[in-house]
Amino acid sequence: MLFSTLISVGALLVAEVAAHGAVTSYVIGSTTYPGYTGFSPSSSPPTIQRQWPDYNPTMTVTDPKVKCNGGTSAALNATIAAGSSVTAKWSQWTHQQGPVMVWMYKCAGEFAACDGSGKNWFKIDQMGMTAPPLTGTSWGTAVVMAKLAWTSTIPATLAPGKYLIRHELLALHQANTPQFYAECAQLIVTGSGSATPSGTALVTIPGYASQNDPGIMIDIYSSTATTYTPPGPAVWTG
Repeated sequence: MLFSTLISVGALLVAEVAAHGAVTSYVIGSTTYPGYTGFSPSSSPPTIQRQWPDYNPTMTVTDPKVKCNGGTSAALNATIAAGSSVTAKWSQWTHQQGPVMVWMYKCAGEFAACDGSGKNWFKIDQMGMTAPPLTGTSWGTAVVMAKLAWTSTIPATLAPGKYLIRHELLALHQANTPQFYAECAQLIVTGSGSATPSGTALVTIPGYASQNDPGIMIDIYSSTATTYTPPGPAVWTG
């Protein structure tokens, strides 16, 4: 009896772990850049992705880990022309209710000294709920679940420089228990653009919204809302 109980508990824990996910590679042009995998990122090859310790969710928008899932540096970087696309890929994802948000941050100097601090993050892409109900599958994260990939375009007019790109999935499948999954990678943007975001387009991470923001703290099962607004600023298009 005890053995059966332990098997059941073990199976539940495996199921819970399997429900988590992280970006595990990036495709830019014809090149695929590996990311980290599983719970052993230190055994992964050198990558453009900032190393994360695990792919457990961050539970509050004010947790420092929400910035880059605890990642602080990467061995490599990728060059991408403004106006080109970058595709993030996941090896697994199982939550269909919640937004996808893609952010960038311009580094003032070298990547090694760029920690993503200060009011310099801006959104370049997002998808929340495209059709009700809240409990349905017309969500950005449902697209990720179906394709295990998300493609975004770097704004064509963005000024060249060294940037962090941050992919964030916000899982809302548990009532009033948001789960943040975010990873960062290092990009060198090229091109002749000169545009830079300013004003309300720029925010700090962590803290780009209140934990009580209606786009974060929500019970999708009891709410009668027919629309949804992702937390944080609007997308900056350049």
